[in-house]
Amino acid sequence: MGDVLAGFHAAWEFESDSVLIRFERGIRTPKLFQALGERRVPLEALAAVTLTPGKRGTVVLHAVPRPGADPLMEAAAGQLKEGCDPYRLVLPAERETLAEYYADELRALLAQDGSPAGRHLVEPPEAPRTFKAYDAKASFDGREVSFRWSWTGASSAKWKAGDQSFPVTGLSGVEWRSPEVFEGHLRLLYREPAAPRPAQADQDPAAVVFGLGYGPVHESLPFAASVLAAVRAAGPPAAVPASTAPRRDPADIADRIRHLGELHRAGLVTDEEYTTKKAQLLAEL
Repeated sequence: MGDVLAGFHAAWEFESDSVLIRFERGIRTPKLFQALGERRVPLEALAAVTLTPGKRGTVVLHAVPRPGADPLMEAAAGQLKEGCDPYRLVLPAERETLAEYYADELRALLAQDGSPAGRHLVEPPEAPRTFKAYDAKASFDGREVSFRWSWTGASSAKWKAGDQSFPVTGLSGVEWRSPEVFEGHLRLLYREPAAPRPAQADQDPAAVVFGLGYGPVHESLPFAASVLAAVRAAGPPAAVPASTAPRRDPADIADRIRHLGELHRAGLVTDEEYTTKKAQLLAEL
């Protein structure tokens, strides 16, 4: 097609085999979009395209990626807020007819079977990458992930284990829990079965924890996506036998529920988050 459709925070350039998404830079643009800069999305990476009414006189053109096609969305695992979804283009309502034209053009080119992709089809954020977590500085050079513990934030268990380095060849994946929810963290998953690991990320030397102002989405998610893509490129993950997670100390559970209650009373955790997380903690007893 070769045409450009400009919306709020981004412009989509339609090509014969891909969509080039260029994100704007500005104080109103989500920081994640600014960090991504631009992304080329092959049409084979998309499962569907929708056009729906938005808020306050807007329409939203939404490209739905196939599962496993984009390392960023795979790492995010559905945790991104709607306004930070890089596959949503928000436009003024007066451009609805034009947007519908492009939506129809894209739909005609997509396989639309929605099947998972066998490999990543969208390029990941490039390494090297770094970000500051609450308890460590995390670094990734494209081959190895390193955690350097903070004097003020790291637990005694992490200090005892010492600074950590993890070649991607020894990893099977990445677990990213958004810093915008309770107990946000980034945990590295081992390729080979290992000894039982602590259930808490703040006690696990293969994890870093987030906190207020630490490990923000626009830094930690591209980091996680870059690591995940490198892990996938290194080879398929080894089969890991199912195991029962270690039961947590009841006193630790009680402390965490009290802390969760404090966050709830302070308005930092919603009623729904409080109820859900409390139930999860009680289930671990």
